[in-house]
Amino acid sequence: MRPVWFRSLDGTGRRAFWSSYAGFTIDAMNVQLYAFILPTLLALWGLTPSGAGLLASAALISGALGGWLAGSLSDRIGRIRVLRGTIIWVAASTLLCGLARDYDELLLARLIQGIGFGAEWAVGVVFMSEIAPPATRGRILGTLQSAWAVGWGLAAATVAIAVAWLPPEIGWRVVFFVALLPALALLLVRKNMQDSPAFAATRQRQSWHRIFSREVWPSTVKGSMLATGMHGGYWAIATWWPTMLRVERGLTTAETGVHTTALIGGSLLGYALGAWLTDFAGRRLTLGAFALAGIVTVLAATQFQLSTHALLVLTPVLGLFALGIYSTVGPVLTELYPTSLRGSGLGFCYNIGRGFAGITPIAVGSSISALGFSQAIGLYVAGSYAMVLIVVVRLRETRGIDLLTGDSGESQGTERTAIASAARSEA
Repeated sequence: MRPVWFRSLDGTGRRAFWSSYAGFTIDAMNVQLYAFILPTLLALWGLTPSGAGLLASAALISGALGGWLAGSLSDRIGRIRVLRGTIIWVAASTLLCGLARDYDELLLARLIQGIGFGAEWAVGVVFMSEIAPPATRGRILGTLQSAWAVGWGLAAATVAIAVAWLPPEIGWRVVFFVALLPALALLLVRKNMQDSPAFAATRQRQSWHRIFSREVWPSTVKGSMLATGMHGGYWAIATWWPTMLRVERGLTTAETGVHTTALIGGSLLGYALGAWLTDFAGRRLTLGAFALAGIVTVLAATQFQLSTHALLVLTPVLGLFALGIYSTVGPVLTELYPTSLRGSGLGFCYNIGRGFAGITPIAVGSSISALGFSQAIGLYVAGSYAMVLIVVVRLRETRGIDLLTGDSGESQGTERTAIASAARSEA
């Protein structure tokens, strides 16, 4: 039986959902490959932890630029026109990663890859949020976000197979070539898709810098802080957790794969739980609960001398909270802005947060010699989720807002009214 949220979509909406899901999967798979080939590169190229952290951060930092530019462009020319280009950018730049001959070339390729990586998510979430009915938007966007776990799992499986069957100096390159054909197939699907009714109905086109206007900037500040904390926690785990298991814990490739599978499995449950809670308990409560639980779980997993078995038991719980929190951020960021600024606002907040969070892998890598892998990961993740809790205190509840009319089933507050007034004044 199909879930209620899926039945709430018409044929066009369902097509949009599956095309977005495929795009997010390809996007996640391509950017996550690096974390799994990192132990191989450490051995082959003799990378330092700081150098390896810079390669991880490069895509996140350039992703801030890509998401911001793509979001602003989508407010001008439409969501679908931008999405047709982002998926090809992601695939082509990932191919460049596999062709890199040395550290400098791989760093450049990762910077290029990050631009498309930031763009695909930013515009895809805006596009789908404008199609989703208000009552089921949280579940639709939360389920859409679960594509990240699917792409993460495909990245892990691809690297595991390549390492098992190919010499390391060849295998790490081959994994970057896998997603090219699926990306081309997705481009064909998007060729005949149309923009959302909300975008089509909006005649006004505002400049991206309106997100910093007096009426709107509080939303931009809170959205950016929220994204920074959320990304900072996740990327510290995603970048360094497999290497921590191999280097500090001494696990084999197969054992590391089991732990990674547990982490990804927990994240799938987290996406589903977060999506449901976002619609039924509200955005603020869900964000606060997941951030607080994430702090407790990561400190328990990293600051105590747990056995390998105990760590494996706790790992899916960590995945549940670290990834489940993403189910809420899409609805929150899209609901903070009017249609004429939605791409610019979400693109800036989500990706400037990702850019600032890009410092986290470098910071963890630089702290490993003094603290060790586990201690460094735990402290930076806990600090990141603490920032989310700070934002939640000042965040307004946006559950139920109709993105086409601006009407909400709950109190909209003066900030939403001010934003709508600012949008009308530009018309």
